[in-house]
Amino acid sequence: MKIFFAGSIRGGRQLIPTYQYIVGFLKSHDQAVMSEHVTSKDLEKTEAKMPENDIFEKDINWIKEADCVIAEITVPSIGVGYEICYAVTLGKPVLCLYEKGAKASAMVLGNREVTANQYSDKVELEQVLLDFMGVC
Repeated sequence: MKIFFAGSIRGGRQLIPTYQYIVGFLKSHDQAVMSEHVTSKDLEKTEAKMPENDIFEKDINWIKEADCVIAEITVPSIGVGYEICYAVTLGKPVLCLYEKGAKASAMVLGNREVTANQYSDKVELEQVLLDFMGVC
């Protein structure tokens, strides 16, 4: 299965360890994560060298190719919101994850086409991911 993983880049990079954990967990369950670059600590420097239209086209094409989308939305990001909306428009299954206590967007939480789950620790996070992989 091909998974597009979305996480905040320009909106804030404080959850890189969480992004790395999620991608590592998915890969340990034989899932192909197309956007693994989101976990890179040097991503902002790398993407700064790319024209913005190239970034847009790359991500849009990956979403089109993906079987589903998993987005970590604890850190608000306009780009992640756009990717979620685009995936929903294409009819892709979308899972949005956020830390317990975070103020996730009502536009995401209120969308019946999106599965949104909060988590408070790695055990809960893993269970949500496993449940979604069974649906995706």
